[in-house]
Amino acid sequence: MSDTIVLNTALIQQWITAKSTPVFIEEDLRAKGFDSLTISEYLKEFRKICNGKKQFSGFCCLAGGALLGFISLMLSLTNPVPEMYNFFLFGLTSIAILVVFAGLYLLFE
Repeated sequence: MSDTIVLNTALIQQWITAKSTPVFIEEDLRAKGFDSLTISEYLKEFRKICNGKKQFSGFCCLAGGALLGFISLMLSLTNPVPEMYNFFLFGLTSIAILVVFAGLYLLFE
């Protein structure tokens, strides 16, 4: 029969806002008298929440870069301001690619 471990989410949120490291969290929990199984569950949940925030930021960057790339494409194709054609084609596209790669970095880190 497996035992369920109830985690204190307020404690995890406190670590996230303090930007604590897993080593500090482990030492803190050992000082409070938690066993190793509970400590590993707390660390697993802490990493899961931190990675979830990074993934959300990564997807936001990907969406923003894709939208900027699409806007760049449409402005290059329609050519509303002929003097700005090179900026739309090369400048906005380059910025869009950089934003997409920043999102990919956050997503796969």
